[in-house]
This record gives sequence, structure tokens and C-alpha cells, in this order.
Amino acid sequence: MVSASRPTREDYYRALADSLPAETLVVTALGNASYLWAAVRDAPENFYLEDAMGLALPLALGLAVAQPDRKVVVVEGDGGLLMHMGGLVTVGAVAPKNLTILLIQNGVHAASGGQALTNADLDFADLGRAMGMKHAENIGSVDAFQSALVSAIESDGPSLLALATEPDLDAVTPPVMLDPVATKRRFVEAVGAPRYVSIFFGGGKLVEP
Repeated sequence: MVSASRPTREDYYRALADSLPAETLVVTALGNASYLWAAVRDAPENFYLEDAMGLALPLALGLAVAQPDRKVVVVEGDGGLLMHMGGLVTVGAVAPKNLTILLIQNGVHAASGGQALTNADLDFADLGRAMGMKHAENIGSVDAFQSALVSAIESDGPSLLALATEPDLDAVTPPVMLDPVATKRRFVEAVGAPRYVSIFFGGGKLVEP
């Protein structure tokens, strides 16, 4: 739950970077969720979303199903999750063992101006358990996060860690331009997936890497 004393998003990201297993696929939501993660740990295995609020979790779910031998971590915001609650319901139904959800719980819609959530004190761990998460926990410190993250990644998921944090409304400047096309191409190569080439008059084809 949100408390009076909360770590920053960067505090959590530094801890995540220190604890993340090699070759983990990381999907980050729009705004500082992606900008700051690129600044802390840019890698080909990162998929940065732009202008797609609430869709980081559905994308990560698809990746977890398509790449069952790799760990998948998704960073979503509380506002984004509330926009597309059906994504969490579907995660519970599909139950991918390799998916860990990190929910940035700052109580606001940070990417759209900082408007307060309708219910900033919603217990997301309770919500996650009700929707079928194998493990769900509210986190309020970096030490607790590091311990819970290791457990979540090493255990069968899906897991949800709700990270109480301060709102960060000022956009971070990422070290690289987050061009959606370049991000997709780099990520496709990192996971060894065939590349989809569109055809001028509709449709397309897959091209092996």
C-alpha cells in the first residue's frame, strides 16, 4: 500500500538491475517506466512501449507464453493496470510460470499529467491474488523488493509485486532514442524470432533471422 515514506522508481530500478538474471526479457510501460529503465539498464532484451497505456502487461503475457524458457518481467503502472484490468484477469487464467509483474504504485496517472487515481489506496496484492496470481505482495522498501524479486523469479509464477513509490512526473531523458521500429527490430533479434515483413497491398510474411 502507498505510505508516507516511499522509495523512488529509480531506487527500485537500481535494485532490479542488480538482481535480474541474464537474458531476462523486460517489458516497460510508457513514459518514465521506459525512459528511466533505458537509462539504468539499456539492453536488446528490453521492449520499451510508447503511447500504449495499459498494454505492457498484455504484451508481456504473450512473450511469456511464446518464450516459456526465459524469464519475463513487466513494469506496469497502477493507472495503466486499472485501464486494462482484463489483462491481469487473463494472466491469472493463462498462469505463465515465467512472468513477474512489477506494478509501480504511485497513486497517479504519471504519464498523462499526474491525475490522482480514483482509488489510490487499492490493495493490489489482494487484487492480484483474487485474479489468480501465485504470489502477490505489497512492497514498501528496496530491501523487501530485492528479497521478493528473487523469490518471484525463482519460483513458479505468475507473480505480482506492487511497489509503493513516489510519483515522478518530470520525464527522464533516455540515453538512446526510443524509436518504436528500432526497439522492435532489436528485440526480435535478441529473442531469435522471425521478422515480420509487411507487403504493400496487405498481409505480410515471416523472415527467419
